[in-house]
Amino acid sequence: MRKDQMSATPKTLLTPQDVADRLGVSTTTLSTWRCTKRYPLPYVKVGRLVRYRLADVEDFELNRLQEIAANDN
Repeated sequence: MRKDQMSATPKTLLTPQDVADRLGVSTTTLSTWRCTKRYPLPYVKVGRLVRYRLADVEDFELNRLQEIAANDN
């Protein structure tokens, strides 16, 4: 993520590379997720450009948080 996006608003649009870096996956993986609808990660498409809203990426991350059970180490 670029420095100018560190203080981004929820409406900020991120590139697939920004999101891939943030999630620790490749841009090819993001493309596969979009095509197969494997994960509910909304995106904006204008012509051939794909962008992700920061708020949607944050929601995606929060929905995938795993609680650690008391007996898990």
